[in-house]
Amino acid sequence: MEEKVLNPDIEVPLTEVEEEGFRHLNNPADGIKPIVKKYLGSPSGVEQSGNKFYFTDGEAKVEVVVVTPEIIRVRVAPHGVFLEEFSYAVPKLETKKVKFDLHEDIAEFRISTESINCHISKKDFFISFSDQELRITSMDAVPMHWEENTQFGGYYVFGTKVCHPQETFFGLGDKATELNLRGKRFKNWNTDAYSFAWNQDPLYRTIPFYISVNEGVAHGIFFDNTFKSQFDFGAEDKTKTSFWADGGELQYYYIHGPHMMDVVKRYHILTGTHPMPPLWALGYHQCRWSYYPESKVRAVTKGFRDKKIPCDGIYLDIDYMDGYRCFTWNRKYFPDPRKMIKELSDQGFKTVVIIDPGIRVDDNYAIFKEGKDKKYFCRRSDDYFMEGHVWPGRCQFPDFTNPDVREWWGGLFDELVDIGVAGVWNDMNEPAVFGAGTFPDDVRHQYDGHRGSHRKAHNVYGMQMVRSTYDGLRKLMKNKRPFTITRAGYSGLQRYASVWTGDNVASWEHMKLGNIQCQRLSMSGVPFCGTDIGGFSGEPDGELFTRWIQLGTFTPFMRSHSAGDTKEREPWSFGEPYTTINRKFIELRYRLLPYLYSTFWEHHRYGFPILRPVVMQEQDVQSNHFRQDEFTYGDKILICPVLDPGIARRTVYLPKGDWYNFWNSELVEGGKEVMVETPLDIIPIFVKAGSVIPEYPVQQYVGEKEIEEVKLNVYYSDYEVNSFYFEDYGETFAYEQDIYLEKKFIVNGDAGQMTISQSLEGLYTPRYENYHFSVTGLPFKPSNILVDNKWFTNFTYRNDKLEFRFTKNFKHIKIMK
Repeated sequence: MEEKVLNPDIEVPLTEVEEEGFRHLNNPADGIKPIVKKYLGSPSGVEQSGNKFYFTDGEAKVEVVVVTPEIIRVRVAPHGVFLEEFSYAVPKLETKKVKFDLHEDIAEFRISTESINCHISKKDFFISFSDQELRITSMDAVPMHWEENTQFGGYYVFGTKVCHPQETFFGLGDKATELNLRGKRFKNWNTDAYSFAWNQDPLYRTIPFYISVNEGVAHGIFFDNTFKSQFDFGAEDKTKTSFWADGGELQYYYIHGPHMMDVVKRYHILTGTHPMPPLWALGYHQCRWSYYPESKVRAVTKGFRDKKIPCDGIYLDIDYMDGYRCFTWNRKYFPDPRKMIKELSDQGFKTVVIIDPGIRVDDNYAIFKEGKDKKYFCRRSDDYFMEGHVWPGRCQFPDFTNPDVREWWGGLFDELVDIGVAGVWNDMNEPAVFGAGTFPDDVRHQYDGHRGSHRKAHNVYGMQMVRSTYDGLRKLMKNKRPFTITRAGYSGLQRYASVWTGDNVASWEHMKLGNIQCQRLSMSGVPFCGTDIGGFSGEPDGELFTRWIQLGTFTPFMRSHSAGDTKEREPWSFGEPYTTINRKFIELRYRLLPYLYSTFWEHHRYGFPILRPVVMQEQDVQSNHFRQDEFTYGDKILICPVLDPGIARRTVYLPKGDWYNFWNSELVEGGKEVMVETPLDIIPIFVKAGSVIPEYPVQQYVGEKEIEEVKLNVYYSDYEVNSFYFEDYGETFAYEQDIYLEKKFIVNGDAGQMTISQSLEGLYTPRYENYHFSVTGLPFKPSNILVDNKWFTNFTYRNDKLEFRFTKNFKHIKIMK
C-alpha cells in the first residue's frame, strides 16, 4: 500500500488496524487503484474567528473551537472545506463566553483557557492537551489522517492518541465486556444482538464517548461521527489508543476533568440530559413477549394486586396488533382496548405498548397508504423503495431523519393516547431486518437536509424514531410527561428515551454483565437504563431470578421481561421463599422512590450520572479501576449485588469515609474491604454517613396513597455532608417553570451535638405537613432538641435510634447531648 507522509521528518508506519480497514480497497483484482494514506503536514499559520482557530498545512485544514473553559472541539477538512455544521448528538453547539489566549513560539501554537491548554506542534501537527500545570493529559501519537473512499466518496478518518502504561478507559455505552476497556477493541454499528454473549460486539447502541484516567486525572473524548466507527484501547499496540470511522469528518471533543464526574457532566453540556420521567416510570414494570389475550393481561395484573406486590407498568408486545401492523389492535385478543386500559388504570397500572418501524406493504392499511402517498419511506439509490421482512411480513420503513416524517409519525399516536396508553416502547429500530440484518448501505436518508446514505444514518435511525415518538407523545399528552423506551440509539438519545440492555439470557453470567452494562451506560450519558430482569431467553431458577430482582431494585429502569417460549416470569412464579423476598425488594424500591426520583433531578439539572461505579468515587485508587460489581445509586447508597449462586457472604469494598449497613445500622469505616453476610433475602447495601434518605410508605402503585408524611432517614456524621431531596407534581412539565421544590439538607456533628439544616428552592408546595425523622448513629444519648431556636421535647430514643416528627418547613435542628 502506498503511503504518503506529508511531513518527511516523522515516520508513521501503517498499523494493523489501518491495514484491516483499507485492505478491501486496495485489491488490484477488484480493479480499484491503490488508496493513498494522507497525514497532516506541518501547520503554516493560524487564523482566528472569535472562538474558532484555523490551521492549515497548505491543503488540509484543522478547526479548533473553544466551547467552554474545559471543552475544545477539533475537526479536520482534508481539502480545506468543512462539512456544514450539523449533529444529532449536539443539536446546538452553545459556546460560552470564555476567556482564552493564543500564544505562539518557535515550537508550537497554544490556545489557553482558565482550565486547559490545546497545543498544536509546528513540527508535526500533533495536537495535545494539558491542564493548568501544563501536565499533558492527551497527546497525538501520529498526526490525524484519512483515506479517500473511492467507492462511496468522502474519507475514512483516523485519530490516534498516546496510551500511557497505567491509563484506563471507561464508557462507550453498553459494551458486553468488563467495565475497564483497556486492551480491547470495539465496533459501533447498531445491531440486533439476540442472546448476545460476553465480549460480543457490536450491540444495540452507538455511544462514541469514552473517559480516560491516567495518574489520577480524567478526560473524555467524544468522537461525534455517526458512521460505523471503531475504537482501540491499546489492543493492537499498547502504546496507542485509536478511533476511526468509515466516513464523515474527523471531529472530536476533548472534555477535561480532572474528575470522571466532571467529564460526564460536561459531556451532558454537549448532548443534554434526560428530562424528568413520570414518577410512575420509576416503579416496577412487568413485561413478556407477549401477554395476550386480554384475559391473560387481567390475570397477571390481578396477581400483583392479590399478592400485594407493587407494580406500575404492564406491557403489550407485538401480539396486541392486527397482523403486527403498527397502530392497530387485534380485536380477537383485545375486543375493547379503551375499556381494558381504563380498568387497568383504575387499578393503578399504566399500559405501555410496543411500536416497531416496519410498516406492512398493504394498500388497505391506512398507515402504509399515507406514508406511501407522502413519500415518507426510505428509498434505495436507484429510487426503489427499501423493503425488508420483519414481523408484519414485507415492509417499508419511514425515514425518521426527515423532520416531516417525524412530525407525521408522532401524530400517529393520537388514538393510542386517546384510549389511555401511557408509554411507548420502540423496538427493532437498529434498524433490524430479517435475513439481511439491516438496510443496505445505499439506502438514502434526508438527514434533516444534510442528505446521506445509510452508512451515515444507520446509527441514528433508532434515536430519530424515538425522538419522533417522544415529541409526538409530548404534544398529544399536553402537560403530561411521556414515557418512552428504545432499543437502539446514538449519543444524545437520553433527551428522548430510556433504554434496556436488549435480549439477554437467563444466566448468572448475564446478570453480572447487565450489572456492568448499566453502570457503563450511566457513565456514558444514558442514565435511565435497566436489564430484562431474569433474562429474556432461557430459564432462570428461583435463586437467579430473586438475586436479579434485588439488582434490578437499584437500576434506574426496573422491568422483568421474557420470551414467549419460556415459563411464566412474574415475581411469584417460583413460589416461596422467593415470592416473599421479591415482594420485600420491590417494596423497598417503592419506599426509596423519593430518593431515586431526587437522583434523577440531580442528573437532569446538574448532569450527574445516576449509577456510579466505585472508580468514579475514588479514581485515584488504582485497584478501583478494576472493580465492577459495586456501584452507588446517586452518591449516598452503595449497592453490591450477589452475582453467583449459593453465596452466603461476600466481600464488599467501601470507599473512604464512614458507611452504615442499611440492614442493621452498623457503622463501618471505609477505604477497605469488608465481609458481609448475604443470605438469600439480603444484598449488601450501605448508606454514606451524613446522608438524609427520604422514604415513602409502601404503595401498590404510585399515587395509590396520599402522602401524609415523608420519613427522613438521617445518618450521623462528624463531618459536613449535603443531601438533595426533590419534589414536584411527578407527572407534568411544571418543573420547567420552577414549580418544584429542591431541598438541600446539611448534616454535621461532633461528640456532643448534631445539626440538620434545610434550605429550599422552587415554587412547589407539597400537601403533607410533617417529616418523620429517624436518626441513626448518634454517638451520644440525646437530651434536648432545638428546632429553629425553639425547644422541642416530643421525641423518643430507643435501640440507638432517635425518632421525632416536625413540620417540613424547618430551617435548623440542633440535637444535643
